[in-house]
Amino acid sequence: MRLLMILLLLLCIFRSGICSTADQFKVDGKVLELDESNFDSAISSFDYILVDFYAPWCGHCKRLSPQLDEAAPVLAGLKEPIVIAKVNADKYTRLARKHDVDAYPTLKLFMHGVSMEYFGPRKAELLVQYLKKFVAPDVSVLSSDSAISDFVEAAGSFFPIYIGFGLNETVTSNLAVKYKKRAWFSVAKDFSDDAMVLYDFDKVPALVALHPSYKQQSIFYGPFEDEFLGDFIKQNLLPLVVPLNHETLKLLKDEERKIVLTITADENEDQSQNLIKVLKAAASANRDLVFGYVGVQQWEDFADKFGVDKKTKLPKMIVWNGDEEYFSVIGIESLDKEDLGSQISRFLEGYREGRTERKTVKGPSFMGFINSLIGIRTVYIVVFIVAVMMLIQSIGKDDEPLRVGRRDEVDHAESSEAESSQYGPEKKED
Repeated sequence: MRLLMILLLLLCIFRSGICSTADQFKVDGKVLELDESNFDSAISSFDYILVDFYAPWCGHCKRLSPQLDEAAPVLAGLKEPIVIAKVNADKYTRLARKHDVDAYPTLKLFMHGVSMEYFGPRKAELLVQYLKKFVAPDVSVLSSDSAISDFVEAAGSFFPIYIGFGLNETVTSNLAVKYKKRAWFSVAKDFSDDAMVLYDFDKVPALVALHPSYKQQSIFYGPFEDEFLGDFIKQNLLPLVVPLNHETLKLLKDEERKIVLTITADENEDQSQNLIKVLKAAASANRDLVFGYVGVQQWEDFADKFGVDKKTKLPKMIVWNGDEEYFSVIGIESLDKEDLGSQISRFLEGYREGRTERKTVKGPSFMGFINSLIGIRTVYIVVFIVAVMMLIQSIGKDDEPLRVGRRDEVDHAESSEAESSQYGPEKKED
């Protein structure tokens, strides 16, 4: 009897714990306020939860907050609800350090307890569209032209879209799970000839890869074994030619292929646009390489890392390993306006034959910066310690004459500060 009473008591405690957790966390469309006492419970209570680590004084955080308030009820109403929560990381510093938060705001998406940093859009409508990808089916089955159209429209332009025409969903299911965070996958069971014309394929089965934001598509007719299918899907996660900027560079972080980088004066000029068209044709025939471009006008600091200055003849082509090394092809470092196709072919031929010169990226590599484990907060702490040490050393030296700094020292300090600002996390304050 005593054992039975103990078991009943434990059951009551257990049930009350469940009830209290359920009462504490509800999917009601409101943004949850988390702290060190309830953070772990919240993460374990929901399959999908987006957490905003913010600071009350941060201007970007203040602008983001109403967007999250607007998106929260829409995300909570999904078939697989996504909850939005926020943490005052300036107050709960230990919690922020635990989750590698070093700037504000930092958004992290927790999926079944596993976190990934969110780099998507911040406007409510676009944020909802972006996050829907993570709760969508691994492979959507489409049964009509209108269903295909609706699927493509709902997918938006943030991720590549794969549509298997005349394919069974089991063919792509394993790869769909593998690349779920990076692409949409679907199979069309029933479609008309109009769909074949629209998506530009002439036989089935066919797998169409779409990049809506770049208005690009590729067709794969098989073979549909995992090795060949996997290569096609992986190669088409990126557009044929990637415009390099802070956001697209993150997509290249885990890319194993070498990057054929073309540096132009201004990527928006007509001459550059014509060059990009030729690069697309070269990229289509050289899938073992990634092709990218950047304009000095758009990102001068990045171009400078590859030795580009005012005297450099542009466009310039190099092959970059994505980290600290790049290769120039001897005799073909820059391109003339005429016959771009032949020049690019000779460049690729020279690279593959090893007629190259190995060089080192100027300064710390950008991918090294992306992968750096030293957060901005750590840098501030180091600066603070150095300042304190300098202050201690200056005590007792009041009799020393005042030293006037040179102009070149001031210019150097200002340029260093500007460079630090350029490579800081986008849309974040610390």
